[in-house]
Amino acid sequence: MNITRVTQPARLRLVFAAVIVAIAGLVIPLSPIASARTAEAARAGDGSKPSIVLVHGAWADSGSWDGVTQRLQAHGYTVYALPNPLRGLDFDPAYLADFLHTISGPIVLVGHSYGGAVITNAATGDPQVKALVYVDAFAPAQGQTLAQLLAAYPGSCAVPAN
Repeated sequence: MNITRVTQPARLRLVFAAVIVAIAGLVIPLSPIASARTAEAARAGDGSKPSIVLVHGAWADSGSWDGVTQRLQAHGYTVYALPNPLRGLDFDPAYLADFLHTISGPIVLVGHSYGGAVITNAATGDPQVKALVYVDAFAPAQGQTLAQLLAAYPGSCAVPAN
């Protein structure tokens, strides 16, 4: 079996590309029924850039996003690498949701690993959140636990505790 390891610079390029694609989805109207006003605003570039909130996974800290943060800021984005308290899915999404209420304008949430489950739950019902980006992350349905998600896909390297 051949296993390809992605180097850190290549991984940063992939994360950066994923975030840019998500942002492009906010700016470029793809639907044929998009309003003329939306299309006109996109052409004029009159919409504000979204704030980007980066959420790390377990066994990491917000410093793991430093390279991505620098690249996005160089392109004019406001970036927050929020420290994830890692207290569980009953607490962490609420903590993130409270933080999101301090930001005005559109938001793109980016989650790595466990951070994916956190952004999924924190974004629910928040009209400011325009896109979710999952970087090698859990992407559960709203209310689905990680144990349920892991059980749905046998053979995972991550095994729920019994």
